[in-house]
This record gives sequence, structure tokens and C-alpha cells, in this order.
Amino acid sequence: MSDNLYLQPKEISQALINIGEKKAIAPVIDQFIYGILAGIYISFGAIGAIMIQSGGTLDAGIAKLLAGCVFSVGLMLILIPGAELFTGNILMTIGLIDKRYKWTKVLMNWFVVYFGNFIGCLFIVWLMQHSGILGSVGATTPAGDVTIEIASMKLSLPFYQEIIRGILCNMLVCLAVIMCISSTTIIGKIFGIFFPIMAFVLSGFEHSIANMYFIPSGLAMKGEFYTKFFTIFHNLIPVTIGNIIGGLVIVLLHPKTEKELVKFIKNK
Repeated sequence: MSDNLYLQPKEISQALINIGEKKAIAPVIDQFIYGILAGIYISFGAIGAIMIQSGGTLDAGIAKLLAGCVFSVGLMLILIPGAELFTGNILMTIGLIDKRYKWTKVLMNWFVVYFGNFIGCLFIVWLMQHSGILGSVGATTPAGDVTIEIASMKLSLPFYQEIIRGILCNMLVCLAVIMCISSTTIIGKIFGIFFPIMAFVLSGFEHSIANMYFIPSGLAMKGEFYTKFFTIFHNLIPVTIGNIIGGLVIVLLHPKTEKELVKFIKNK
């Protein structure tokens, strides 16, 4: 460790394995509750991003840049105080390849955390719908209008584009997690999270958990939350697939992981 400020690459890999091991053996109820918290925190970031984009007079590029800056708060709240985010937990495959736990543990964590994230996001959707900040059905505020626009845009994307944007997104999210873990200081963790997350929002990539807030919130403001709820999955399914692939790309292209993967396959 260099001056106790950051971890070396081998130390980062070991830290990820150790964290994955803790996640794998954590009680299901803990995974679920921390998953709810992560959904809430990501929703806070999403709300901030919407507020920035509802300014009206901002240049579109500047608005996206600022939205990305604000959205990064969501992952900071997850990684520093501690919560469980599905997209970041794709990195658990590192410990799987290192034979610290089985596929069943990984898949159970992903399922429980994903469901918890969804519940947390829907909870904030309900609170925001009744807060008056977004207005009401038929009388939305500028923030409410932006919420509807974002949801409509996401639901109109072609299937293959949603997968590709999901891949690109989670490559950056997983790198943000790795950057956070690599630093031993709070300020280092904040900057490690900030830049990759800002880049993914600015670039227009797709994050499945953020979309669990964006899309239901847009439907709610249009008065279509109950009648068109299942249209959410037209976006969530391909984006989730893309997020998984993106996380695996970061894991499997790491040289150390490649060597361990070869051993893992040979021993099967």
C-alpha cells in the first residue's frame, strides 16, 4: 500500500474478493434491507439529476454534465455508508472465479438485492408523487415534465440499444466501485466514484436501478402507473442484461482474473 492512501492492483483484487465473500454469506434479510436502502439512495441521485435538467435555460450539454455530477451522490451514499446495489454486485464474480463461494450464493444475492433495489425506488416514487414537487397528473411542474420526458425516452429505445447502453453503463459503474475501494480516504472514494458516474450519465447510458425510479415516476406523473406498470420491463429486462454483461467485461478482461478463470475452467 502506497502511503496508506490507495491500494495496489493486487490488493484491490483481494479486497473485492473479501467484500464478495461477505456479501455471499450475509443473511438474506440483510441483503434485502440494504438493497432497499440502495434503491432509495439511487433515487435521490435521480431526483437531483431531474431537478438540474428542469432548469429550462441551461445548455443541454451543461445540463447533462451537471445531472451526472448530482447523480453520482447516489453511489456515494451506497458505497461509503454501506448498502447493496445490484449493478455493483456483478463484481462478486471475482470471488466466484477465486472459488470463495458458489454460483448459487451469487445468484441469490443478485436476485434479493435487485428486488430490494426495486422496492426502494418505488417507495421514493410514491413519496415524490405525493410531495407536490413534480406537480400532479395533468398539472405537472417543469421537474414533472422532465420526469415524463425521461421515462418516455427510455421506453422508446430499441431492445438492442438498451442492451448496449446497459453494457457501457455498468462498465463505468463497476469501475467507480473499484476506484472507491482502491482509496483508503473518504475524499479519494468520493472522487473515485464521481468521475465514472458523471461520465455514464453525461453519455446517456442506461442503469437498470436508476430506471426503476425514472420510468415508474414518469408513468405516475402521466397517471399511467397502474395501467402501464409492466411496460417498465420493456426497458428493465434488456438494460439489466446489458448491466450484467458490462460488469462481467470489467471482471473477465482483468489479467489476474483471466488466469484464475483458466484454472477455474480446467478444474471443472
